[in-house]
Order: sequence, then C-alpha cells, then structure tokens
Amino acid sequence: MTPDLHWLTAHAAADLLARREVSSRELTEAHLRRIEAVDPQVRAFITVTADRALADAEAADARLARGERGPLLGVPMALKDVLSTAGIATTCGSRMLEGFVPPYDATAVKALAAAGAVLLGKTNMDEFAMGSSTENSAFFPTRNPWDQTRVPGGSSGGSAAAVAAGEAIYALGSDTGGSIRQPAALCGVVGMKPTYGRVSRYGLVAFASSLDQIGPFARDVRDAAAVLDAICGHDPLDSTSAPQEGTSFGAALDGDAAGLRIGVPREYLPDSLDAGVRKAFEEALGVLAAQGAQIDFEVSLPSTEAALAVYYLIAPSEASANLARYDGVKYGYSYREGASMWENMEQTRERGFGAEVKRRIMLGTYALSAGYYDAYYLKAQKVRTVIRQEFEAAFASHDVLCAPVTPTPAFRIGEKTNDPYAMYLNDVFTLPVNIAGLPGISVPSGFVDGLPVGLQIIGKPFDESTVLRAAHAYEEAAGWRVRHPPL
Repeated sequence: MTPDLHWLTAHAAADLLARREVSSRELTEAHLRRIEAVDPQVRAFITVTADRALADAEAADARLARGERGPLLGVPMALKDVLSTAGIATTCGSRMLEGFVPPYDATAVKALAAAGAVLLGKTNMDEFAMGSSTENSAFFPTRNPWDQTRVPGGSSGGSAAAVAAGEAIYALGSDTGGSIRQPAALCGVVGMKPTYGRVSRYGLVAFASSLDQIGPFARDVRDAAAVLDAICGHDPLDSTSAPQEGTSFGAALDGDAAGLRIGVPREYLPDSLDAGVRKAFEEALGVLAAQGAQIDFEVSLPSTEAALAVYYLIAPSEASANLARYDGVKYGYSYREGASMWENMEQTRERGFGAEVKRRIMLGTYALSAGYYDAYYLKAQKVRTVIRQEFEAAFASHDVLCAPVTPTPAFRIGEKTNDPYAMYLNDVFTLPVNIAGLPGISVPSGFVDGLPVGLQIIGKPFDESTVLRAAHAYEEAAGWRVRHPPL
C-alpha cells in the first residue's frame, strides 16, 4: 500500500477501493493524519469533521463490500464553508454566522453524499465569498501550500489549499467572479466553474444570486469531470436551475485537442501582464498547437475593460439585498445590549460583518438608491448584455477561448489588504466569465518563481464537455499535475 494516500487522485483512489487494496476508512484516516500534520501551517479548514468522516467511510466500505462501485464512493473530500450542511456549522467565514448549524444539506452536498463521498470538513473562505485572497475570513487567513508567505487566492482559498496540500482529494467551492479558478491557479490545482444554472444553488449561502455558481477543485481534469457528473442536473428547489439533465462529462476526455478552434482575446494580454505569466501562457498555447489545435490571436472582446466596473456594481447590489437578512433576529450573531431594536440591529451588523463585506454592502446600496439606480445599476446591466453578446460573437467561430487566470502569481499575505482596487484587479481575467454566465476552468500551466499559475479555458454555455476536453488534452501533454508543494 502506498504511503502517499493523500496524493491520490479520486479515480486512482476509486480503483484501489474497488480492488479492495485499501479501505475507505484507511484512506480517510490517512487524510485526517495529513490534516493534523500540515493544516497548522496551511489553515485550510475552519471545521474538521473527523467523526463524520469516519462514519461516512464505514458506510462507504459497507457499500463497497456489497459490490457497489462509483468514482467518488469512499473518497475523502471537503466543502467550502458557504454550503449548508445539516448538523455541521456553516459560517461563511463570518462572525455573523459563527456557530450557525443549518437544518438541511445543500443540493450539491446531498448529491455527493448519495455518491458515497466522505466529508472531512468545511474549508476557510473570504467572508461571505467576498475577496480574492482568503484574508477576509473572520477567523484566520489561509496560506498558500507552495509558499506560506503567499495567499492561496480567494474566496475559495481554503478548498484550493486543502486539495493542493494533500488534505482532501477534491473539494467544492463557489465562483462569483473567479473564486474557484483564481485560487486553483494560485495553488496549482484544477478548478472549474460550470455554466450558470448547471449546478443547483439551493443551500449555497447567497452573495450575488445572478453570478454565484458551485464547482469542483480537483487534482486533475478527470476528477473534476467526475465531481461535475455527480452534482450537475436540474433541481426544482432552485428557480435558477437550468432544465438540463446531467451528462457524462468524463466521456469527453479523449486526450485529443486536434481540430479545436481556440481564440485568444487580445484584451486578456495587456502590457501590464506579469512577464512570467505571459511566458507560461504562451507555452501552454504552444502545447495545444502541437496537438493540432488552431490558435487564433485575432479575437477581440472590446468591453472587457468595463467588466470590472460592471461586476462591482452588480455583485455588491445583489449582496446588499441578500445580506439584509442578517439582522440578529432569527439566527446568527445578535447584539442584545442596545437601548432599542434598531440599535441592536445596527450593532449586530457593525460587529458581525467584516470591513470588506460592509464596503460592498455600502457600494451596492448606493448603486440601488433612488437617483442613482439608472446611472449605475441599470447601466451595468446593459453593459453586461453587451459583454455576453461579445462572447457569443467570438464563439461563432471558436470552440473555446484561452486566457491567463490571473495577472500575477500569488502575492504576499498583507500586500494588498489596504488597497481594495489592487485586490479587485486580481480577478480581471475571471469575472467576465461570470458576467456572461459561461463555463470556465483553470488547469495548472507551470510555475513562475516557484509559484504555480493556471491556464484558463472558457466555453460556450452548457458546453462543459468541450472545455474539459481541451483542459484534459493540455494536462496530459504538459504534465504539471504530478508536482506537489514541499510541505
């Protein structure tokens, strides 16, 4: 039995489990030991559910003994702490929900449980998913496994770091403006944001309801496809769930990029792009070209420069409405020392929310206020339509678009916390995908000064299969997935 069970992919683990060469309990205990050994350095987890994990593993071993098989059956995983879990605290990285225990599971969580997943715990995140570095967690910052002086990205940094550090074989995150793809790139793992509506948002604590989407972090593209197979599908409990049935995404992974028409939008290669990131991106395109893909550099998405402003009007506006429910009355943190109900409510929000959340609530409330709605929010929605139309035009003659994931490798912890605009710019290549509701993936594409970077592949709506095919073909040829951080 290999001593490195914590570096297995899900499909390799499933093969060992199916052959009864290892039990789910052994696999789970190996990961719990790994968490105990390295998480004091990484701080990927808010809550470790050891007892639940061992119970899940025993149940999975019983199913395996009966002859059941499945790509995720008995495989240990983690969940971003923005997904509701019955009987397990769901904090959203906020003091506002510290200790809050939901009475139900999110639909995606139930789907993984049905597939036999083993829950190791809930991972750290930027508060209410608002951030790009996981420094906005109310509890502690998560550190990048490749360099613990650096951020892991955000807001799903805990999930990305857990997979990168060998603390979980795969994990779920949420992506509102790049919160899966960006930390996946900075931590050197695969991270996929599906098409908006492809995965039910029921049980996902809302940040921006027209942008949020659940997706997987994994060690390779094959694992990401297996997780998507489990969690995708129409859900009547989510009014924004698309009437699309699940599909076999793994069937698209033929390792072949021949004939793929790949567009490279010029707006994603600005002069300010880090030289190392540019070089890694160009080399990744060369790998795909060598496999027979057709690379077109004459692609333009001219409204890309407006996407940052559009996002930071729409997302905070939706957040200001969604977070109004946190008033200290029914659940969560509640200040009770005020002279009146109104003072208690004000103090609940003042003390329960962190600085970045309050900043975005104020931005959104201003954009929605009388006299400013038309000038800001309504105009942003109109430009959103233009951005979507520009993507549609590009896809008329291309199968996928390729771009860097981030302008730079992982930055130092504390480097951008006092400059919100500099922090926001880190998502400039990812948030247009959310604005347009498209699927996108980050796949490891090399290293810059010892830090991982990612290749972003963007697809047409509900064409995750082509995105995964391109990512898998690149991954197989490039070989970056075999490297692990020296923890």
